[in-house]
Amino acid sequence: MKNIIKLSVLTCVVLLLNSCVKDLDRVPFTEVTSATVYKDPASYTALLAKIYAGFAISGQEGPAGKPDISGIDEGFSTYLRQYWKAQELTTDEAVVGWNDGSIKDYHNMNWSENNEFVGAMYNRIFYQIVLCNEFIRETTDEKLAARGISIPEVKAYRAEVRFLRALSYYHAMDMFANPPFITEKDAIGATLPRQTNRQELFTYVESELKAIDGDLKASRTNEYGRVDKACGQMLLAKMYLNADIYIGQKKYTETLEAIKKVIGGGYVLDKQYKTLFMLENDKSKEVIYPICFDGTRTKTYGGMTFLLHAPVGGSMKAADFGINGGWGGLRTTKAFVSLFADPSGKTDTRAMFYTDGQNLEIADIGKFTEGYAIAKYKNVDLAGKAGSDPKGDFPDTDFPMFRLADAYLMYAEAVLRGGTGGDQATALGYVNALRERAYGNQTGNIGNSALTLDYILAERGRELQWECHRRTDLIRFGKFTTGAYLWPWKGGAKDGAAVSDDYNIFPIPVGDRTANPNLKQNKGY
Repeated sequence: MKNIIKLSVLTCVVLLLNSCVKDLDRVPFTEVTSATVYKDPASYTALLAKIYAGFAISGQEGPAGKPDISGIDEGFSTYLRQYWKAQELTTDEAVVGWNDGSIKDYHNMNWSENNEFVGAMYNRIFYQIVLCNEFIRETTDEKLAARGISIPEVKAYRAEVRFLRALSYYHAMDMFANPPFITEKDAIGATLPRQTNRQELFTYVESELKAIDGDLKASRTNEYGRVDKACGQMLLAKMYLNADIYIGQKKYTETLEAIKKVIGGGYVLDKQYKTLFMLENDKSKEVIYPICFDGTRTKTYGGMTFLLHAPVGGSMKAADFGINGGWGGLRTTKAFVSLFADPSGKTDTRAMFYTDGQNLEIADIGKFTEGYAIAKYKNVDLAGKAGSDPKGDFPDTDFPMFRLADAYLMYAEAVLRGGTGGDQATALGYVNALRERAYGNQTGNIGNSALTLDYILAERGRELQWECHRRTDLIRFGKFTTGAYLWPWKGGAKDGAAVSDDYNIFPIPVGDRTANPNLKQNKGY
């Protein structure tokens, strides 16, 4: 899956799905259609690869030229880049110095239904869901038999795609709460999608993940970059951990049941924290589900290209990161720096701050040198050798969406929140395992009395910084919109300010509400 296949014929598939031609049964006048693509047994793995690649790349050509979605610069439009911005720029962990469109609305927490970045995230989610629906629709046993095709792996392929669809619907539930809903069972073009809600979507995603468990390959037995049983259980556990927010029900016992299956799946912690975010992290035994990148095969200005170039600026040397130059954008706030007793990185190696020429205080978000930089992601190996792209534009480093350390912290949190089926001693052991790796010894270990929910939130920040967890975590702990926790430029105030709880979810973009009268706007927008 590192060698993701770029398949231009998917443009034709999408045209078919979104056709405004009244006669939807007519085969479009294109070189290739979904009808002809699925006649070729060799296309199925390519189509599967395209769906996986939907989280990484921006279009059919790369790095730009034939975008999947319109209405925004193609480099901005990738799933991971938009997801990262929504999950990180809205929190204490990140600010960006650019003035692109309405990007600073994220810091200021005053986004609206017209925000183009919110719209791009929403569109990317549902573009991905449409691709998944089409694959599932076209790979039933009945359709394969009608085509005279036998693909032994197709049942596993369908299960993987159902997981990827469930992941996107989870993101929709988490960020938009009441999105439109459509599956492979809905006839193409027959009607506008109806609106769902968190309760209904929670039940649907839960049922999908349980249904596919028997068809997914055992943990750590699938091809690298592809989904296995641990992925499904991890997503289930994440839903259960946040169930009190989503559906008003505490499901911490269910969290533990699912997360213990993840932990027992054969994944192990990497010996060094930093190697998880370097060039050869595709060899990690800790990463459960990565979004894969390759400097010569998955060229994009989003994804890891964004996370490698955008945090580099000031006096930082681009060559140290395996790239040809920095974009001088991303830094962090002093509130996040304060989570580390020693921000130098000499004790806790997870403190990856670049401070030379950088101010801790941010008086002007537009100045890269205001706010510490974070030197976490690198396109070099331990010997300093850079990735495969000779120009240094596009990295080989993968993004760890799910990893074992997160599972350890989820276990500890679920125990502290009263879940049964786990115990405090095991929870403490998991937390200290992460701290021993970070410190290189036991000097950073904590005792039972220190293991509190507030400690877990801080530890999640230290361990999982810039990995797309922070917004969801702060909401779960009641500290995202409220005055219980302030950070610089929260709510548009230099020292931080509380905002309306309505900002715990994003608005349904105005364009989709205009196109689909079935959709009602979320509260407060």
